Amino acid sequence: MLSNPAFFPAGLAAQGARRTPFPDGGAWPCARAGAVLTIDLGAVASNYRQVAQRASGALCAAVVKADAYGLGAAQVAPALEQAGARQFFVAHVDEGLALRPHVSAACGITVLHGPRPDAVAECLEHGLRPVLNSLEQIGWVRDVARRRGQVVDVALQLDTGMSRFGLAEAELRQVAQDPSALEGLSLTLIMSHLACADTPADPANAMQAARLRAYAAMLPPAPLSLAASSGVFLGSDYHFDLVRPGAALYGVAPNTTGPNPLRQVVRLQGHVLQTRALGKGDRVGYGLTWQAPGPCRVATLSVGYADGFARQGAETGCVWFRGVRLPILGRISMDSMTVDISALPEGQLEADGMVDLLNESYGVDAVGTAEGTIGYEVLTSLGRRYHRVYTASPAP
Repeated sequence: MLSNPAFFPAGLAAQGARRTPFPDGGAWPCARAGAVLTIDLGAVASNYRQVAQRASGALCAAVVKADAYGLGAAQVAPALEQAGARQFFVAHVDEGLALRPHVSAACGITVLHGPRPDAVAECLEHGLRPVLNSLEQIGWVRDVARRRGQVVDVALQLDTGMSRFGLAEAELRQVAQDPSALEGLSLTLIMSHLACADTPADPANAMQAARLRAYAAMLPPAPLSLAASSGVFLGSDYHFDLVRPGAALYGVAPNTTGPNPLRQVVRLQGHVLQTRALGKGDRVGYGLTWQAPGPCRVATLSVGYADGFARQGAETGCVWFRGVRLPILGRISMDSMTVDISALPEGQLEADGMVDLLNESYGVDAVGTAEGTIGYEVLTSLGRRYHRVYTASPAP
């Protein structure tokens, strides 16, 4: 399946869609893997186009940090470029260097964390645009630009209330009042980040948008950016000139105020290692925390917390087989979990059968809710031991 061009958008089959065997940076071959993770590049592209349409007055970039949220930037980024993305955002310089061969030379790559002092030269040599988050970073990049006698494209981040990245108001005024502060730097983007975008009614959202406008007025004119995934769904007041969706591209819900409008991107199917019948009073797993209330049948699956399924909240989690919910029993182990298969006809699910841990109707947000976390964490925690399959479903 992996090498079949029919499963890829035009041009993708020849761009390294097969991942190398674990542990050299990819995934285990299907015959040896305990689970199969299917990543739908068609759904990624569809989600990008939907977000871009919602922010039609702005340029729509694509965030592919953390190896495209764990799904493989080498495979995801070409699909996004084919869908229309021309600007990509990563967190670290090394992520930008790794991404560069997988997108065309015309595509821009922006490094959200900016460079550390010893990485400035390499960042600029490879055409990566740094986001300058502090006075120190401004100085580091300015000094390299001066030594080279060149003007360097940069983005500047302003702290509008999240107290995480960017210049505070006092630092911004210091820069604005010093004509030499940005010498050798071409300000091509002014950005900030919303703290409460997944809560549309939170007044902090409007406050941050107003601050970005006011703060940017102190600086040379440049395009503005505030909205990431959830911010796009707040409406046009938050779109400015560029939006930076990340998690939305991979199917994570932008908020909890309504149905998720995005397509699910991943399906995870785990193999059954063993089935057994239990009697009343039999216990399951480490600590023997679950006790059978009566006769039941259970299956042990080849997926555990080393594969991204947390122990916390396991008692409310489940897997699925042909639309039937199978509750997780007891504690999840490092490499396995146990589920109740009593609801299935006897013999329907046996050793080496497969169940869904993630699917179209039970996605990363649902698993995150069960684990007491968010879909982002579930998505980026999916393990390297899965056999990975990249497909490209057609647009709905």
